[in-house]
Formats: sequence, C-alpha cells, structure tokens
Amino acid sequence: MSMFWTIWISVISLGTIIGCYFLLRWTLANKTGVKEGDEMGHEFDGIVELNNQVPRWWTILFWITMVWGFAYLLAYPGLGAYKGFLGWESSNQGILSLAESEEELRKDIEEGAWNEYALEVKLAEEKFDPIFEAYAKIPIEELAKDDEAVQVGKRLFLQNCAQCHGSDARGQRGGFPNLTDNDWLYGGTGEKIKETLINGRQGLMPGWLDSFGEQGISEVVAYALSLSGRDVDANLASAGKARFAACAACHGVDGKGNQALGAPNLTDNIWLYGGTERAVTETLNYGRNGVMPAFKDTLGEDKIHVVATYVYSLSN
Repeated sequence: MSMFWTIWISVISLGTIIGCYFLLRWTLANKTGVKEGDEMGHEFDGIVELNNQVPRWWTILFWITMVWGFAYLLAYPGLGAYKGFLGWESSNQGILSLAESEEELRKDIEEGAWNEYALEVKLAEEKFDPIFEAYAKIPIEELAKDDEAVQVGKRLFLQNCAQCHGSDARGQRGGFPNLTDNDWLYGGTGEKIKETLINGRQGLMPGWLDSFGEQGISEVVAYALSLSGRDVDANLASAGKARFAACAACHGVDGKGNQALGAPNLTDNIWLYGGTERAVTETLNYGRNGVMPAFKDTLGEDKIHVVATYVYSLSN
C-alpha cells in the first residue's frame, strides 16, 4: 500500500477516535452558567428542563470504546501499511498465482503463523480430513448409497461445479453437459467420473467447412440429424452418409460415439451445443473446443471421490 493511502487511512481512523475524545470532553463541560441540577429556564407543557450531566455509565462506556479502538489499531492491521504489533493477517497478501498461494498457505500452517485463513484451513483439515479419508476407501457405487456422503458431495459440487453445470446439475447449452441423464461423453462409471474430475477433459471437434464446403456441410448435417430420427431431406442425408466416413473415425460408423475419445453419440438426440439445424451446422463449420478443468489440485483426490459419488448418484 502506498504512503498516500497509509496516511489517508490513518488520519481518518485516528482522527475519528480523537474527535470522539474532544466531543466527549466538550459535552461533559458545564458551559451553561447554570449549576448542575438547577432548572435551565425552559418549560413545555409542565415539563421543566434541568441541567443534568449524561449518565456516568454511558460516559465510562464511551471512554472504554475509545481506548479499545486505539488499542485495536495498534494490535491489528488498520492503519494502512502498518501490520500491527501482533502480526495478524486475514490471508496472504500480494499472491499472484494459485501455486504461490498454496505454497504460502502450507508454509503458514507449518510455521503456525497468525494468518486467519491458514488457521481456519488447519482446523478444517484436522476435523474433516479423516472423514474424507474414510469415504475414499469405499467404492463410489457403494458410497452412493450413503445419504450423508451424497449430501457432503452435493455441497462440494455446489461450491465448485454449479457455476457451469447449474445447481441442479442439468448443465446448459454451450458445452456444459447435463449430469442427470446418464449420457456420458467419457463414461459414467464411478471411476470414470472421478478420472474426469481429477484430470479434467479437453474435447476437440475440428471444423469441416474447408474440407466439405457449404453444400457438403448441409449434407452431413442432414445425415447427422437423421441418425436421431429427425425429419430431414432424404437426398441430402443420402449424400451426407458418404461424407460421414470422415466423421466415423471419432463418432463410429453407426454414429454412436466413442467414450475413449469423448466423441458424442449422435443417435440419442442429446446435443451439447444445441440440436437445431443451425447449431449443428455451426458445429461442423467451425468445430468446438470444450474444456473441463482439472480439480486435483483444487480439491484433492479424497474430496473428488465424494463429489464423484454425488454426480454418480444423480443418474443412478
């Protein structure tokens, strides 16, 4: 923090306490010329104003709050760049990367630094790590029968996965799969789901406009839509079937996809980027590049095991 902001914050913080001090001194001084307890000469509806001081307990509390405020500013960070003589921090400051943050966090935990975030992480690990370790020893398919474990996985899912897949896990158009329909690009077993969460996925669908041309794209689109029982132009679909040989390398001759490659099944009418003729044409023209981030470093394998359990339970 620059010296300007340090001075700015310090003046406002200390100025407020000093201002309260002088305000209290002024209100305690009797500048009315009337003795305490005597009438002030004001009367309204039979009520006479007396020259009374504020209650002593109120005054004492005011003194205490001012002393407490000043001591707090000295002990904790509150005056700009000044860190306080206790050395307390809410979290590591000036971190520029996730790796650096993790490194500093582990260092603070090992050294017992008075870092609020590090202390909370340490307490959480001591309390919850044994629970996750116990869950990790149980196969996902079996753990999915444990309602408590599933609810733990759900909370982790909402914190880390709902941004893309939605709070109901039904996904959204644009490359975020529905996790409740038992349609899986890379496989829906417990271990496959866990593998996806640990390592992430990157699916690449190349664009075919240069290879097929606009007419060829129209033909392949018609054939691809016909695989799921859609009404299409029969002539276009027939011509597209021959061109589909180039697509069969990933999607299979029958168009049912290949989970080893993450190539989707084109026969079930479930479309990751939309199943309209326009959306499928756009996919074939320009391709798609979907990325599922890896969560190994973010959650760790034990927590991922529980998240995978929740995801598995949604479609089973």
